Amino acid sequence: MNDLQDREELLRKDVLLVATAALSLVNGMHFSPWFDLVAILLRPFVAGTFLASPLAFLYLTSVFISACTLITAGVPAAIYERIRGEKSSTSISLGIWLAGTALLTAPAFMAAAGG
Repeated sequence: MNDLQDREELLRKDVLLVATAALSLVNGMHFSPWFDLVAILLRPFVAGTFLASPLAFLYLTSVFISACTLITAGVPAAIYERIRGEKSSTSISLGIWLAGTALLTAPAFMAAAGG
């Protein structure tokens, strides 16, 4: 029975991680309010490289925003884990990470909805 509980816990963690990654990818889309600002700030760093081509730059900007979303949203989850003294992530800390990602992605959903 313990093996079944371990599998359920792993599945729950996997679902939370996939949902967190998916939300961060939505935040990196071209309709995100952060996209133009990040693209303007990122352009001088890739000027003169192959990453300055329009398609590569679009993808680079998208991945950069998504990664920053994951890092920023993970801070509250990491603080929670540190306070609790956890050695590894729990469903609760992954849920906190998902909630933080959802909060950061809310403006992108609003922009996609046209509001």
